[in-house]
This record gives sequence, structure tokens and C-alpha cells, in this order.
Amino acid sequence: MTATTQEAAPERAARSLDPTGAQIWRAFRLPLLIALVIVLVGGVLGYFGSRQRQGLLDPEAVDGGGSRALARLLKHQGVKVEVVRTADQALARAGDDTTLLVAFPDLVPQDTRARLGRDAATVVLIEPGNRALAGLAPDVSAVGQAFVEDRDPDCALPAARAAGRALMGGLLYDVSAKAEGRAELCYREKGHGSLVRLTEGDRELVVLGTPQPLVNRHLAEEGNAALALRLLGQHPRLVWYVPSVAEGGGTATSLYDLLPAGWRWAAVQLWIAVALLALWRVRRLGPVVTEPLPVVVRAAETVEGRARLYRRAHAREHAAATLRAATLSRIVPLLGLPREPAPAAVVAAVARRTGRPPHLVAALLYGAGQHGGKTETLPTELTPADWEALGVPAEGRRRARTARSLDEVLVRLADGLDNLEKEVRRS
Repeated sequence: MTATTQEAAPERAARSLDPTGAQIWRAFRLPLLIALVIVLVGGVLGYFGSRQRQGLLDPEAVDGGGSRALARLLKHQGVKVEVVRTADQALARAGDDTTLLVAFPDLVPQDTRARLGRDAATVVLIEPGNRALAGLAPDVSAVGQAFVEDRDPDCALPAARAAGRALMGGLLYDVSAKAEGRAELCYREKGHGSLVRLTEGDRELVVLGTPQPLVNRHLAEEGNAALALRLLGQHPRLVWYVPSVAEGGGTATSLYDLLPAGWRWAAVQLWIAVALLALWRVRRLGPVVTEPLPVVVRAAETVEGRARLYRRAHAREHAAATLRAATLSRIVPLLGLPREPAPAAVVAAVARRTGRPPHLVAALLYGAGQHGGKTETLPTELTPADWEALGVPAEGRRRARTARSLDEVLVRLADGLDNLEKEVRRS
């Protein structure tokens, strides 16, 4: 029996504790299957979701920033909406019975800006900057910004007065002095307008400081729909020009902007799946378990036990340094000094408070030579200043090298530090 046990023991000891491939597969197959299902579902949803066009001010986009709802309302009003995505197409389709809407004027090619609004009866620019205005509307300039919020029209423009309050703000515009007589500034702040209407003969130019009244998300709020229909539905045809970044010679601002909408949604799904998997596999700590101590030790017994350990190890210097450090930690705040003051500053402050000579205070708090830059906690050969500060009588100084006399010195040091602390507190 004993031999069999001895033969089996090495076999058990040689067995590896590392998990096998089968064990790893059994542990991770369910999480991998769940993650795979989530990725497939996210990919399918993203694919079908990407087939619906999205984009700010895009008349074919159904998301919150698109304008498909406004385009449908205009068609119901009898306005023919034609979507173009290049400047050449916009120039070819503009005419005297046309309203030309330019969604992003800053992306319009510079060489076509001056020609863009010549053929259309009404040109509507959405949030143009000064670079675009220099070519499309030289008499209008952007002068500031304002919060986008519901505002009153505060002007005589019929379209704005009929719409009433609308979500306006964003960029603020002003007109040059020569154009003041033929300009209307609406939805103002500090004298500048976030909607500007400028007439020149039978041509009309409208500048909006924000696209928010035209998007699906806010179209049903306040008078946004009424304002948009009256500005864009004046003529039987509306050419809706949505320039692209590539046409304007710019680049996308980030990699995120280059991702299709379906891929973005799939990435969000994948991150959610990873987070859920991490939460499922993370080690969970239970509540803190409290139990009563088997023995209650009095504080005095702890102090006595540590003192016996110091005495057994002959750690008189360590004990003296501990006593002095504890005393300093209590009296330094009473003296109004910083947390780690210089020894000279402490000695001077204590001497002023207690009236003791500085050299005796230094010997008591820092030991022999500390006031001069040298650290000695409880040296075997004490200087006369130390003996005098500790109150050791002259006949005891001859016994300073014996263990008992050093213990007496340590006791007298404790008494001296205690008396010094009391004097500082009383002062």
C-alpha cells in the first residue's frame, strides 16, 4: 500500500496545472458565440440602415439633421425640388423661376461663387462665412455669433412676420452702408441679424445664420416650417445645391467622418458587446465581512509591549528619536510653523515661548549637535549641554556608559519633552 502511494505521488506532482485547449474552449465558446451574433446583427442593421441617405441639410436624408421632411412639404405645395451636388449642375438648372438653395456655401468652388447667383430669382445661403460671402454676397459680412434659440422676427420681412418665433441664431450678419436701404435684418441680437434679405432689382438674396429651422429635428417646432416654406417656396422650382468636401478642394475633418453610417453603428454595437462581456467575466467582490476580534487588547498593553521590544533590542537611540519626533509633531502646529520647519526655527520659537536658553532647547528636541547640523539621537557620550537639558545630576553623569544609566537618561528625556510640551501649551 505504501509503495503504491509513493509511486502515485510523483505522477500527481508531474501533472500540469495549466488549462488544456478543451477547457479553454468550453470556457470561452459561449461568450464568443454571443459576440459573433451581436456583430452579425449589427452588421445587418448597419447595412440596411446605410441604404437610407443621411447628412446635414440633405433633402434626401431622413435623420435628424437631414431635410427630407421640408422637401416633401415643398413638393406638396407644388414646388419642384431638384437636388444637385455640383456647381455646374446648379448653374445649368438655375433660372428666373428658380430659388437656388446653397447648403454649404464655404464648400462652393471659388471660381464659381461669383456666377452662382446671377441666373436664379432668389438665392438662399445657409450659414456662409466671410470667404464665401466675398464671392456670393459682397455687401453682407459675418460679424459675430449668437446662441441658437427661439427668437422673435423683429423686422418687417413678410415671411418672418408670418412665421413668428423661429429657431434662429448662429452666425450674425450686417450689411454695408450702400446696401442698407434694400436690406432687412431679422431675428436680431445686438443690432445684427441671423437672417438677412437683400434685394437688387428683381433678384433676391437671403442669408441664414443657422440651418436648424430647415432640418427634420426642428421643423415642427415654433414657426420653423412656416419660415422655411415661405423662404424656399416663392418660385415653382427649387434647386437644392449640396456641395461636397471634394468639390470645394477640402478634406474630411476626421477618420470618423469618412466611415459610412452603417459601419459607425456596427462599431457602437461591437463596443457594447465587449463592455457586456467584460462585465460578465470580471471578478465580483462581495460585501465586506465583519467579525468580532477574538481578544481586545488595551492600548496601554500595546505601548508596554513595544517598550519591552525596544528594551530587549537595546534600541535606545530609536526610542529617543521616536519621542522627539512625536513631541515635534505636536508642538510645531502650536508654534504656527510649517509642517517641516528648520530646526533653528523650532528652537527659536520654543525658546521665545518658554524662556529657556536656545542651546538647552536644541539639546532636548534634537540631541547633541543637531542645532549645529549634526544628528545624534541618544549618544553614549553626552555633552554637558545634554546632561543639563535632561536634568541629570552631576553624580549620575559618571555612570553614563552603563545600560542602567542610559535607561535613566531615556526616562529623563521623556520627562523633559513632556514638561517642554506642557510649557509650550501653557504659553
